[in-house]
Amino acid sequence: MTRLTGAERAAYVQSMFARIAGKYDLMNRLMTGGQDIRWRKILLQVAAAPRGGSLLDLGTGTGDIAAQALQNDPTLTSVGGDFTLEMMRVGKADSTRRAIRFAGTDALNLPFPEDTFDAVTSGYLMRNVIDVRRAWAEQYRVLKPGGRVVCLDTTPPPKNLLWPFIHFHLHVVIPMLGRLIAGNSEAYTYLPDSTENFLPAEGLAGRMAEAGFKNVQFQRLMFGTMAIHWGRKGSTDLAD
Repeated sequence: MTRLTGAERAAYVQSMFARIAGKYDLMNRLMTGGQDIRWRKILLQVAAAPRGGSLLDLGTGTGDIAAQALQNDPTLTSVGGDFTLEMMRVGKADSTRRAIRFAGTDALNLPFPEDTFDAVTSGYLMRNVIDVRRAWAEQYRVLKPGGRVVCLDTTPPPKNLLWPFIHFHLHVVIPMLGRLIAGNSEAYTYLPDSTENFLPAEGLAGRMAEAGFKNVQFQRLMFGTMAIHWGRKGSTDLAD
């Protein structure tokens, strides 16, 4: 699965998320002990979209982040983009998420003009794209000068004293939950595999800087298995 590359990997990821769309949010809550809700709130605080501004949430899935953004600020234009239509259909079926502007979106070729959004966010997107550099470049392009990009994703866990417990959770507990709850252990075998084979937090921050983002920072979460990355489009003298 993680050995796949290019269009073949993109097709696999799209098909996988389509199969688990109905249980995706529940599985996120179970795998993280509900902490993903708190992390998304932190992500939006860091994004700091201005009141009445515009936010693009990429890899939006069912629209968790886009919905929380609107709950925080109903005057916001909240766009949720994803290339798995089944995930967005689940979100659109939720009456509390009707104000989200869902859009079929390829993270490598965003259908938006330059300098469109005050903030660009993503949750568990970047380890699934087939070209991290291109994805960051596209987010930079559609972000307004001075706007922030914020990314929440898994990151390879450190090999410390907690490693055996983390490895057990990733490779035993999560696939078991996937089989019992989502009826798909394969998808939840992909998750730990893709996590361990993804860029370390420092590497992902480096790719952000390469794309032109300034003031790039990150914060590790959940024993180093998650990280929030953020950066700004503009000069380094802008306040962070």
